[in-house]
Amino acid sequence: MTLSRRDFERLGAFIEQRFGIRMPLAKKTLLESRLGKRVHQLGLTFSGYCDRILSGSSPEELVELVDRVTTNKTDFFREPYHFEVLVNECLPALHIGPREGRALRVWSAACSTGEEPYSLAMVLAEAAKRFPGLHFHILATDLSNRVLRRAAAGLYTEEQVSAIPLPLRRRFLLRSVDDPSVVRVRRALRERVELRRLNLLDDDYDLPQAMDVIFCRNVLIYFSRTLQLEVVGRLHAALVPGGFLFLGHSESLPAREFPFDLVAPTVYRRREPRGRKARSA
Repeated sequence: MTLSRRDFERLGAFIEQRFGIRMPLAKKTLLESRLGKRVHQLGLTFSGYCDRILSGSSPEELVELVDRVTTNKTDFFREPYHFEVLVNECLPALHIGPREGRALRVWSAACSTGEEPYSLAMVLAEAAKRFPGLHFHILATDLSNRVLRRAAAGLYTEEQVSAIPLPLRRRFLLRSVDDPSVVRVRRALRERVELRRLNLLDDDYDLPQAMDVIFCRNVLIYFSRTLQLEVVGRLHAALVPGGFLFLGHSESLPAREFPFDLVAPTVYRRREPRGRKARSA
């Protein structure tokens, strides 16, 4: 079964418009291989599958489509200097503690299989020793239900957790009884992370409250320039004044287009309203 160029272009245009994932012609073979089994299971041709997706008659199939076309590459403590900036610069600047009577709100957008939000949870749990009264809640979202299920399980191989500093491994991970090569994030830490499905291209993220810190790293590079600007605008709106946005090492913001200040490489702070002095460490 072969995916024709016409059907590839139809499906590719839909995927980019709906999910922001670019589909140049070079990805035709990749898309064909990832969808072939599913198309066969449904008893359809590629043309029939495209018709079903584009008709909007099968919303549940969109979830299957996303799970098969997304690439989820992440690691624990990826770009480690970001975690140093979070603790040494962001936490003192935000002044969130017992007096405010609320938890620090952190969002890990495009969290994949959970390595980033659990890294954040470990770092913040350790930081509570330095900042008495610090409480935090982490929202972790992704487009794919498949990776969210894996994140919820909190199971990783020894190789996957090798980047976690040894003291944190000892404190926050448990070795599996059934398979000694597998470890699990402790329940107490997993309970600090709320997992939910979210599409960054949605007009409304439906967040219960504005966020103090957003990690949205190595995501914008997959979007067109137009979509990048739209998403950054929504992320800005989702931050409290003075909140921090972390991007990936190869990403940047056009400073003139958004009211952010660069505070460290790929770390930005939302400007506070005029007349209100930004708090600093």
